[in-house]
Amino acid sequence: MRPTIACVVPCHNEEAAVGKVVRDLRAALPEAEIYVYDNNSTDRTVAVAREAGAIIRVESHKGKGNVVRRAFADIDADALLIIDGDDTYDATRARDMVNLLFEGPYDQVVGTRNVAADGAYRTGHSVGNKLFTSAVRTLFGRDVTDMLSGYRVFSRRFVKSFPALSREFEIETEMTVHALSLRLPTAEIPVDYTGRPTGSESKLRTYRDGWRILGLILNLARRERPSLVHSTIAGLLALVAIILGTPVVIEFARTGTVPRLPTALLAATIMTIAALVLLLGYVLTSVMHMRREQSRLMHLAYPAPGTMPRGVGTDPSGVDTGTGSSD
Repeated sequence: MRPTIACVVPCHNEEAAVGKVVRDLRAALPEAEIYVYDNNSTDRTVAVAREAGAIIRVESHKGKGNVVRRAFADIDADALLIIDGDDTYDATRARDMVNLLFEGPYDQVVGTRNVAADGAYRTGHSVGNKLFTSAVRTLFGRDVTDMLSGYRVFSRRFVKSFPALSREFEIETEMTVHALSLRLPTAEIPVDYTGRPTGSESKLRTYRDGWRILGLILNLARRERPSLVHSTIAGLLALVAIILGTPVVIEFARTGTVPRLPTALLAATIMTIAALVLLLGYVLTSVMHMRREQSRLMHLAYPAPGTMPRGVGTDPSGVDTGTGSSD
């Protein structure tokens, strides 16, 4: 029995591009089920996708994160591919990415963007992607090339252990951090990234969505690295307390009196808060470890990509692994 493959194409007003995306996916992965999730489109996106042979699903809550959350809950497949419906990613590389997932086996294969046309990638988006990727590398200690890529393939065990809490374009950041925090095997493969076709407009707003992504990174750092965040805050508070309290201590050592009692009380209060913040960080670290253990156990409840569930044997030669590589 061959592994099952599903493709998910989130769309909002992509009439000009979605048909080609579906046809390219069909040519690359003829055995796959292709789902187009319409996200409140007001043009002919649904009609064009249906004519191209896609299965239509509707997600009324606007935002790519909401679409991914719905798709991950609805679809059960050994490999689940996500690609934007704007025809900016090279959908013909889908076979290589799926093959690489099974060959690894990996839990995630990311299509890292190789800009193949002038103007395909706005300067603000490029700079923001590099800054955010560097921040994630620093916080989570793993090499990531293109954190915000919207072209990915996931194993079933990734999909079913991923909570998908984000609502909009910050979903890629959440996926990346989920893989890093659980140390899931991940590979990257370069794919061409081109400009949108005429009539298709970007829904990503550089500054608003950039702030959203930055906020998510900080929030994920607080959730996934509480000891680091709380130690940093506690250290800053302790430094303020020391700066305020040192003259008081010196005066007390010299005269035996505390003439600046309000300053002494303020320094003592800030130092107490610093100690409490540090203690809270250790408590949250314990909670984070328990939550991570639960996610890990959920991940282990599913077989690796390319193997059969519930102990059913499979002939490795029966799996179409192809010749995909991470380049």
